[in-house]
Amino acid sequence: MTNSKLLGRETLSFSLKGLRKNYAVIPVVIATAIGAGAASFYIFRLAFRNPDVSWRRNANPEPWQEYEKKQYKFYSQIDHDKLESPRPKF
Repeated sequence: MTNSKLLGRETLSFSLKGLRKNYAVIPVVIATAIGAGAASFYIFRLAFRNPDVSWRRNANPEPWQEYEKKQYKFYSQIDHDKLESPRPKF
C-alpha cells in the first residue's frame, strides 16, 4: 500500500508501517476481520443450508419438502423421524 495525502498530511492507513506506529488500531482491525469472516460464514450457511433456497429448480422444485421428517432446530428432544407431520400433503 502506498501512503496517500489527506488535507496536506500523509496518512499511513492500514499499512504495516502505519499499524506499527498506531498500535491501538490493531484490535479494531482484528475485530473487523473477525466480524467480516463471521458474516461471510453466515451468508454462505444461509445460501447452502436454508430450505427456502433452491439452486437447481428442475432437480428439486420444492426444497422445503425435504425437511418434512427432518429436525430443523439445532437441538430438540423430539424424534422427528417418527413424528407425523400435521400439515396437509400437496
